[in-house]
Amino acid sequence: VSASHLQLAAFALGTIGWILCTVSMGTVEWRVWHVDNTTIISSGIAWVGIWKVCFISYLHVSPGYREQFCHKFNSYDSFVPHEIFAAQGLLLVAMFMGLLGLAATIFALRNVYMGITHKTLITPFFLVGGFFYIFAGLCILIPVSWNFYSITHNQSIAFPPSYYMPSSPVAQEAGAAIPVGIVAVILLLLSGTFSLLYRFPVTTNIITK
Repeated sequence: VSASHLQLAAFALGTIGWILCTVSMGTVEWRVWHVDNTTIISSGIAWVGIWKVCFISYLHVSPGYREQFCHKFNSYDSFVPHEIFAAQGLLLVAMFMGLLGLAATIFALRNVYMGITHKTLITPFFLVGGFFYIFAGLCILIPVSWNFYSITHNQSIAFPPSYYMPSSPVAQEAGAAIPVGIVAVILLLLSGTFSLLYRFPVTTNIITK
């Protein structure tokens, strides 16, 4: 047990990182667009996520959303940028990999705290969990960095007329999902590193006469 305190911390960090990954994936505020036409986008601000685009409108453009209008992206929408499609797939992979990492770490910690002394039932699972954490962190890092690059270069999106969105904003900035994703990356990479640092304790038997 004394040799696995770092791995217990890795499990805690990995759990928080996985939760933040899920939060980032479900948050619509990836890109915050500032638009000059407030006829429909009443607040002058629209939120572009990886699954949908939303904005506040005082017109009844969508009866089911009260004052918030959202339009979901479809898999056949050709106007959706590559970085958004990549974020959809990679974040789903990251969530799945994170779950596998948590499962492997839980199994290894269970064996440690139950007093199981077989190296093959502890060390490989910590190592596998560490690789899953690191892989999940990299899967989040790619879309977060790619979308942040698009934001800093104020890249446009050719939305169809039914979305009520301009093709390019006056300005855009990173939304809450970007820093949440960055924190998730840091926690998952730390968790993976801590898991990989596990060393099975070597005991020696001293025979006295």
